[in-house]
Amino acid sequence: MKVLVATQKPFAKAAVDGIRRIVEENGHTLALLEKYPGEAELIAAVADADALIVRSDKVTPAVVEAAKKLKIVVRAGAGFDNLDLPACTAHNVVAMNTPGQNSNAVAELALGLMIFMNRNQFTPGTGSELKGKTLGIQAYGNVGRLVGQLAMGFGMKVLAFDPYLPKEKIEATGAKIAPSLEALYENSDFVSLHIPATPETKGSIGRNLVGRMPKGGCLINTARKEVINEDELFDLMAEREDLRYVADVAPDRAAEFAKKFGKRYFGTPKKMGAETAEANINAGLAAANQICKFFATGDRTFQLNK
Repeated sequence: MKVLVATQKPFAKAAVDGIRRIVEENGHTLALLEKYPGEAELIAAVADADALIVRSDKVTPAVVEAAKKLKIVVRAGAGFDNLDLPACTAHNVVAMNTPGQNSNAVAELALGLMIFMNRNQFTPGTGSELKGKTLGIQAYGNVGRLVGQLAMGFGMKVLAFDPYLPKEKIEATGAKIAPSLEALYENSDFVSLHIPATPETKGSIGRNLVGRMPKGGCLINTARKEVINEDELFDLMAEREDLRYVADVAPDRAAEFAKKFGKRYFGTPKKMGAETAEANINAGLAAANQICKFFATGDRTFQLNK
């Protein structure tokens, strides 16, 4: 089987070497398409591929249509909104992600951004400590739980809201459960978002929720920019000069946020959540292993389009 790794933002060499080793040891061949300029090059490269590994590269209906032999595509990372799942399903292509492989990197970044904002973005002036503050975590999956553990290590109080997890599982980590999403925002000095971008969540974080935060509240977004209602958040921050927003996923209105709100806003120049050597390698190797297991045994553990 031919496994194509298509990455406009390439994996580190160590990750590529590891992927190649796994693929070839399992009797398959590896092809690389790196730093390609656009969809046309991906469409050409995927024509004879049996499997595809991508990072943030968009697997559109046109890409899937062109991949006549494609049986599986794996997004090396947790988020999968770059995969067109209906198109994959329509062409009998199994779509997977690699949950958990980037979790620690994202969790560490979330805590780093909190420190950064509480210390005046590392410019002169008196900041404040995280110890004793309350962190609300919206969605308590792999990343959310790690954020909670790290926050507790800083002496923070942790509130969690996740209607899809049993209460016992949340409480076992030492976090307290917010009785509602509104209560999470009302009682948190920081709120860290770890929700996916779905029809239900897109644009869901706006005035109604963020406006409930206590004085000096700070919203941390290392999830997806689409979950934020930018217009509502912008207007709210203009009205409440105490609120802060920091994002690893720069808003569409990033320049306006930066100009209007100064140190109350920060956006990373590019998405940094998984930008560690460890996460880069872990996600790539996991993708290769999942593909090889799929071809060997039909394993579909992380299938998204069920």
